[in-house]
Amino acid sequence: MIDWRGAALGAWHGARNGPTVTYGLIALCCLAFLISPVSGLIPAHGTGDASLIAQSAYFHRWGVVPAELMDSEPRALPTPLTALFVHGSWLHLLGNMLFLYVFGAMAEERMGPVPFLLFYLACGYLALLGYAAAYASSEQTLVGASGAISGVLGAFLYLFPRSRVTSLFPFLLFLPLRFPAWIVLVFWFVLQWLAARAAGAGPGVAYLAHVVGFAVGFLYAWGRYRRRGGRRVLPRRDGDGSRAG
Repeated sequence: MIDWRGAALGAWHGARNGPTVTYGLIALCCLAFLISPVSGLIPAHGTGDASLIAQSAYFHRWGVVPAELMDSEPRALPTPLTALFVHGSWLHLLGNMLFLYVFGAMAEERMGPVPFLLFYLACGYLALLGYAAAYASSEQTLVGASGAISGVLGAFLYLFPRSRVTSLFPFLLFLPLRFPAWIVLVFWFVLQWLAARAAGAGPGVAYLAHVVGFAVGFLYAWGRYRRRGGRRVLPRRDGDGSRAG
């Protein structure tokens, strides 16, 4: 006989003692997307041109506009935080949430829930602020959690460099191969750096925000844990080292 009561209690216990902040951030990002005009699930947002107008207004209200942020407009000051919960498409959302799910759990376990939450928000804010400072005259709206998630990747590189993750590389025909985290994450960072040097402030992926977030996360982990024996290897978890926008 299956012990359904024991299984339910075990699942509840695991959820309560798991990476609750990571799961909570994923849930908030998904909820924000589902009720936004971008998801296309809310009839009140309209269709066609009406939907596009609603999306533009939504991005401008909650996203970062570098010119406004650098002018210290009061409305713009909190937008590097609100933009972390706004995504531009289903693919954008799913890619970011995959990275957060894979790397956030172990980082949260090492830092603790509240410090991890503050770390995540600070990395996201500084990543978007850094991008805005570099393109201070840009009117292009910036949204997405990738700056904060890049900070998680940077911290992960310092804390768990030998943990092995399953990665998909285009030039290897997308074969799932396992590599130490330091290889995957250094390779990812180099790609972001090269892309940031070639990119501008127009539409597309804000690679510079990834670079800034990653650097902030790595430096934070190095500064906080280097004298405390902060590195340790936890049980292996599969990850996806493919790039997310």
